[in-house]
Amino acid sequence: MTDILVLYYSQSGHVHDMAEQIARGVERADGCSARVRTVPAISAVSEAIEDDIPAQGHLYATPDDLKQCSGLVMGSPTRFGNMAAPLKYFIDQSSDVWLSGSLIGKPAAVFTSTGSLHGGQESTLLSMMLPLMHHGMLIMGLPYSEPYLMNSTDGGTPYGASHLAGSNNDRTLSESEAQLCRALGHRIATTARALNT
Repeated sequence: MTDILVLYYSQSGHVHDMAEQIARGVERADGCSARVRTVPAISAVSEAIEDDIPAQGHLYATPDDLKQCSGLVMGSPTRFGNMAAPLKYFIDQSSDVWLSGSLIGKPAAVFTSTGSLHGGQESTLLSMMLPLMHHGMLIMGLPYSEPYLMNSTDGGTPYGASHLAGSNNDRTLSESEAQLCRALGHRIATTARALNT
C-alpha cells in the first residue's frame, strides 16, 4: 500500500476541509491510502502543553509519520504570506527526519486557505515548499490540464490547491476548489505509486 501523509494545521476549519478532500483524491488511486494528521497549536506561554491526542479531529503528526510516508501533501492557512507558526514549528523539529534522508525523492505538494483572493496564497504555498526542498522531496503542483484551474474564480493555483475563505471566514469550499484538492491528492498518490514500483 502506498501511504500518503496529508499534514496540515487549521484554525477556522477551512484547511481541515481541504485536507479531507485531498485525502479523498489520494484514495481514488488504486493501492493508495491517506494518513491525515494535524499539528497542535502553539502557545506564547512556554509552560502550556497540548494533550498527546486531540479532543476531536485527526491525530497529531509525529516524525515517524514523515519517515514512513511515500508522499506528502502539506497545508496551512496563510499568516502574512507565510505558513502558520504551528506547522512551521513542527517542520522545524524534523532534523532527525532530514538526517535520515527518509523524504529524499518522494513527491510532495502544498495547499492553503486565505481570507482574500490576494491574501498571500502563492507566497504561502512557496514558503511551505522550501523546507520540503531541503528534505530532498520532489515538489509538484497542479497542471493547467486540470480544467477547474483555468476557470476558477476563487481558489486554485499551479503551485498547489487553495481556498478563498472570505474576510469573515464564512465561505465553504467551492466545487472547483474541492475538485482541485482531490486532483492534487490523486496526483501525488499516483506519482508516489509509480515511484515505488
